[in-house]
Amino acid sequence: MELGATNGRLKDMACREVLLNLSRKGIIALPPRKIFRNNSIRNRCVPLIKIDKFPIHKNISDIQTLKLKMVRRTNLEPLYNSLVQQFHYLGYCQIAGNHLKYMAFIDDRLVACLGWGSAAWSVKSRELFVGWNKSSKEKNLHFVVNNTRFLILPWVKIKCLASKILALNAKRISDDWLKIYNYPLFLLETFVERNRFKGTCYKAANWINVGHTKGTAKIRS
Repeated sequence: MELGATNGRLKDMACREVLLNLSRKGIIALPPRKIFRNNSIRNRCVPLIKIDKFPIHKNISDIQTLKLKMVRRTNLEPLYNSLVQQFHYLGYCQIAGNHLKYMAFIDDRLVACLGWGSAAWSVKSRELFVGWNKSSKEKNLHFVVNNTRFLILPWVKIKCLASKILALNAKRISDDWLKIYNYPLFLLETFVERNRFKGTCYKAANWINVGHTKGTAKIRS
């Protein structure tokens, strides 16, 4: 069991998850919980913050200043959480494990939110694309990050803005990750719901479609 993260902090969440899995399988017996937490209730209790919703209609060529700010552990993080909760179809959910949050601004107007978290544990198409076997995946998976949320605010109508923001984020995220977690990133991934989206902005930002998933995930009791 790996107890230490590369940034020197204890990986207590990962260790607790291992213990819970062992308990579910009947391999060990854990003592009764002292505190019961309901993460779904916590995620629903995100304070809703109002911002200027005046429509932004521009051509991408007319934008003079597009800035990306990393907002995790800043005074802008509550606003990020609130906007994702209000306007992303999946709502806000605390990103598990290592993660970063970003906001994009045109001049002083906020236009987008992006969230990045730990990579999915097992994706066959990704493993085949990279050329990983089980051992190499276990050694290198932490160098992959997953784009868990991408929100262009609904009153922002600028063609090609999403792909431009993705490209800006791709250029800097490894450096930001290195500053916080003491290791770089080498691969970005995301998942697109085919019945809802086409993934056009990712294609325009030169992301590669490596295949489909089985649509299954880890189920926690």
